[in-house]
Amino acid sequence: MGKLAVTIELTAAERAELAGLAGRRRTAPGLARRARIVLAAADGMENKAVARTLGADENTVGKWRRRFAERRIEGLYDEPRSGAPRQIGDDEIAEVIRLTLETTPPDATHWSLRSMAAAVEHAPSTVQRIWKAFCLQPHRAESFKLSTDPLFVEKVRDIVGLYMAPPAHAMVLCVDEKSQIQALDRTQPVLPLRPGQVERRSHDYTRHGTLSLFAALDTATGKIIGRCFARHRAREFRAFLNTVEANVPKGLDVHIVMDNVSSHKTQAIGNWFARRPRWHAHYTPTSASWINQVERFLANLTEKQIRRGIHRSTAELEAAIKAYIEAVNAKPKPFVWTKSADDILASIKRFCLATLKTAQLQTQIGKTSESGH
Repeated sequence: MGKLAVTIELTAAERAELAGLAGRRRTAPGLARRARIVLAAADGMENKAVARTLGADENTVGKWRRRFAERRIEGLYDEPRSGAPRQIGDDEIAEVIRLTLETTPPDATHWSLRSMAAAVEHAPSTVQRIWKAFCLQPHRAESFKLSTDPLFVEKVRDIVGLYMAPPAHAMVLCVDEKSQIQALDRTQPVLPLRPGQVERRSHDYTRHGTLSLFAALDTATGKIIGRCFARHRAREFRAFLNTVEANVPKGLDVHIVMDNVSSHKTQAIGNWFARRPRWHAHYTPTSASWINQVERFLANLTEKQIRRGIHRSTAELEAAIKAYIEAVNAKPKPFVWTKSADDILASIKRFCLATLKTAQLQTQIGKTSESGH
């Protein structure tokens, strides 16, 4: 008489989890089959019947049936495997990290996989795994700029407050300009997109003049007021403010968020605001244009309309810009500001402390190196 199969009884939670493993697309095929074996066994099927139904070997069915009875669902997962023995020790890994962080190769400003591999006499793939494990990317560099505005905190709280809790009976307009936009035409015809081939264009170009765009973003609606000028001076900015004034309701206060460029702070502009008590100017901190929402619109304009556009005159360029603004205003969508002033200031504080800590560590390493010589 053959050996009796182990009886499988499932709790409601186990049955639900097994059903999920068996039916989920992302489950590994082997694990899904084991789950189906256990479910069939729990329904009272013999090993032969389960093997026939699922197209599996009878011994395999019996193995996973016993494994589940002993270890439950955890027993269905593959056990960790030891793999090949490690070829590099902890001291050598630490040396790779130290060299990456504290030194540079004699012929370059940063390490590459091959230059580091040659220095430590290991394969580039070994260096790559170490760098990946410790999140080291010496080939990359990013830029940053910290504002030195003495009123940085106050200005951030003021402007973010306008975004997240705008005053009643008022409009909040973010104003800026994109100056010296070039009307460019390629020296040879653009080769269009086709299957298997991206759009191609010559690297050189012919310039047909420049113009400057002044833009105001209504933070509540996402609509844009824009006007192009040949030059970028306080005179043009005042003319643009007149255009904005003609397009805003008469009964509302107007809060203007703008940067500290010289054309925004001349006597003429100051007099313009002084004659209009319902208009309030809010200046962004120096070197902090990221806080002005209209910058996002200008970036979208550059990416979607200007960078790859062909404009053989400033008139064509202005027409393309106006067409983009009209398309935005036809289906406006405001940008949603989600980070509070406290969150922004806390993030900057963390960055400053980390930067200070790094500078202190580098100074300490330098002094240690000097004393060693």
